Amino acid sequence: MKRLLLAAGGGGDAITTAMVHGALHGAHEPALILTYAWERLVVDPVPGPRRPSDFTGTVPAGPTLRLVTPDSAPRPPAGSLLPRLAADLRPELGLLDPYGGAVGLARQIGEAAAHCDVDHVDVVDVGGDVLARGTEPTLRSPLGDALALAACAHAGISASVHVAGPGLDSEVPEAALLPLLGNPWHTLTAADTEPVQRVFDWHPSEASALLVAAARGIRGVCGTRDAPRPVTLTEASPNVYRLTLDRSLEINALAGALAASADLHEAEQASLRVCGFSEIARERARAARLGAPAATQAAARVAPAPAERLAVAERFAQWERRTARSGIAYVTTRRIAEELTLDQAQLAELRRHLGTAAPARHVPPLWRLAPTGR
Repeated sequence: MKRLLLAAGGGGDAITTAMVHGALHGAHEPALILTYAWERLVVDPVPGPRRPSDFTGTVPAGPTLRLVTPDSAPRPPAGSLLPRLAADLRPELGLLDPYGGAVGLARQIGEAAAHCDVDHVDVVDVGGDVLARGTEPTLRSPLGDALALAACAHAGISASVHVAGPGLDSEVPEAALLPLLGNPWHTLTAADTEPVQRVFDWHPSEASALLVAAARGIRGVCGTRDAPRPVTLTEASPNVYRLTLDRSLEINALAGALAASADLHEAEQASLRVCGFSEIARERARAARLGAPAATQAAARVAPAPAERLAVAERFAQWERRTARSGIAYVTTRRIAEELTLDQAQLAELRRHLGTAAPARHVPPLWRLAPTGR
């Protein structure tokens, strides 16, 4: 028997799910995490989620369910970090394919339950947009989470919904979530972060990184790359809250509208009706604006010359002064890399520079800014 968990939103939710599983059941307890291959355009230049046919090297775990392993690989031009996550996380990873809507996902959840020999699934979401009502002005990516809830209901499987780090994904504010959540079910600690510690050396997830920072005791204003305003780490940030599936479905109106959806296009139309937007359409528009993926451009660069390395350090110092003056105390690696347009070689050089000149700045997985910008 294996524990069965579902990372509700894709992206970095599998990291949080692995951490929550380890905290609640022990890092060595066998588990399968179901997750979407639905990642940001900086990782995957193809809009929307990926499906099994977008990968090589997956392993069948049922008629429609496939496992992603370290030997799996995305088929170009698609990109995915799931194979590397499969290498670094202890639980197995199962690929959720939302192209069959909630009905198709329910079938995959049933196959996963049979594979694991269980009759219960723990749904895990970092940030809390799994409890979005659909009208929040800061909501950006509700579809994957709502489909997960709708699919669990359609599958008829016993399910619990866990919200970790309320508000950390900058979609539903902490203040709006706390009245819905009740008392914490568990508070993550620094020890709970150890199984996922090395993932943040390479994975760009910001919400999961903020959760890890909160579990390690960091409090204060944190700047992320893809949010309209900074996130503040509070005493509630390392908490995990548990709700019933029925209660979550009462709150999430989009999940109800997706109950009988049989394909992704139908689900996208439901999102337009309930939330007023389609995140997939937004991804298509953004991909068209970006043109050639940044990852491809970065891969073509060579290691920076000494003069260029100096320029990077100077650019960081100027950027740090501006950012610190706005009241931000901590930033993610991704924000540094994207706002300074650093490729991997430049980012590694900056890490080495800060590690020598100001080692106290690195509070993994975040970076502490100098209060006065010096």
